[in-house]
Amino acid sequence: MDGTAQIATLIAYYVVLSLLAVYGAHRAFLVHLYYRHRGNDPRPAGRLERLPVVTVQLPLYNEVYVVERLVDAVVALDYPKDLLEVQILDDSTDETRDVARAVAERYRERGYEVRYLPRDHRTGYKAGALQAGLETARGEFLLILDADFVPQPQMLRECLPHFSDPEVGMVQARWEHLNRDFSLLTRIQSIFLDGHFVIEHTARNRSGRFFNFNGTAGIWRRQCLEDAGGWNSDTLTEDLDASYRAQLAGWRFVYLKDLAVPAELPVDMNGFKSQQHRWTKGSIQTGRKLLPTIFRSDFPWKVKVEAFFHLTNNFSHLLVVLLALLIFPAIVIREQIGWRKLAVFDFPLFFGASFSFIGFYVSSQREIGRSWRPTLKYMPFLMSIGIGLSLNNVRAVLEALAGRSTEFTRTPKYRIEGE
Repeated sequence: MDGTAQIATLIAYYVVLSLLAVYGAHRAFLVHLYYRHRGNDPRPAGRLERLPVVTVQLPLYNEVYVVERLVDAVVALDYPKDLLEVQILDDSTDETRDVARAVAERYRERGYEVRYLPRDHRTGYKAGALQAGLETARGEFLLILDADFVPQPQMLRECLPHFSDPEVGMVQARWEHLNRDFSLLTRIQSIFLDGHFVIEHTARNRSGRFFNFNGTAGIWRRQCLEDAGGWNSDTLTEDLDASYRAQLAGWRFVYLKDLAVPAELPVDMNGFKSQQHRWTKGSIQTGRKLLPTIFRSDFPWKVKVEAFFHLTNNFSHLLVVLLALLIFPAIVIREQIGWRKLAVFDFPLFFGASFSFIGFYVSSQREIGRSWRPTLKYMPFLMSIGIGLSLNNVRAVLEALAGRSTEFTRTPKYRIEGE
C-alpha cells in the first residue's frame, strides 16, 4: 500500500470513528434531555365532554398462539360495550383464521361488537390491513394492538382524556415485557427497548421534538390519521412514516411513560434478527422519504436536527462494520509511518461512545424502578449483540438506500410469559 493509500485509510478510519462518536454524543444528549424534562409529566387539558366511540384494530398474520389472549384482554377494557368496536384484521394463512373467527363469534354472542375481517391477500401488509379496517371503522379514535400485546383494563380511561386538547392526534403508551426474564436474549432485548421507550421517547416528546407511534399500544384520533394521508405501505415502518407525516401536518403527540402495556419479546435469535432488520430498513426508508420535507418545513431547527438523528440512527450499523474493517489496517499503518501519537485521539472517542451507551441503558433501568447494578453485568452482552446485529442490519440499510423492496416479515410469537 503506497503512502497516499495509507493516508486515505487513516482518514477514512478517523471519519468513521468520529461519526460514531457523534451518534454516541447524541445518545448522551438524549439522556440530558430526559433528566431536564423528567418532571414535565403530560396532563390532560380537560375532560372529554362525552365518551367517544373507539375502534380497536387487531392486525393479525398467523398468530394462532396469542390471538385468543389478545381478544380476551381487549373485551376486558374498562369501557362501555356500545362505544367499543373491535376489528380483527386477519391476513392469516393458517389455523389462526379458525381460532379468530371462533373467538369473535363467542364474544358477539355476549353482546360485544367484535368484527372478524379477513383478507385473502397481503396487499400493503400491516399498513394495508389497517387502511382497509379504517375504511369501515365507526370509531372516532383508533386503538391499535399487535397480537402479542395484553392491554390493561384502564388503558382507554387513562389515554382518552388527553384528546380533550383538539390538537392532540396520538397518544402512545410504553411497552412492557411479559417474558423479560425468560432467557438472556429476552433480558437483552428488554434493556434495548427500555432505552428507546424510557429515555428516547420521553426526552423527545417532553422537549417538544417529534417522536413516533410504535405500531401498537397507541391511540390515534381518526381525523389526525386521515389528515396525514392514512396508512402508506411504501416503507416497512408504516407507524414511523405516519407519525412524521402527522406531526408535519401540525398534530401534537403525547407519550405516557408510566402507562405500560405488556407484550411478548421474540424468544429465538432468528425472530429477533428479522424484527431488527425490518425496523432498521423501515427507518432508513422513512428518512429517505421524509427528511427533505422535514428540512423544508417551518419547524424549529431543534426539531429538524433531532428528526435527522432519529431517522438516520441506524446508519451506525454501517459505521460499526466499516470501523471493524478499518481498525486493524489503521493500527498497522500508524506503526509503519510513525504516527503512533494519533492513537491518543482513539481513546476519548472510544470511551466517550462506550460510556454514553452504558449511561443510556443504565438510566433507563433506574427510571422504571429496576436496580442499575445488575444491569451493568449485561452491558458486555448488550455491546456484543449490538455489534453482531450490525452485520445483519447493514444489509437492511443498503437495501433501503438502494430502494430494494422486501416483504413485511412477521415476528413469531408463542405465548411465552415469565421465566
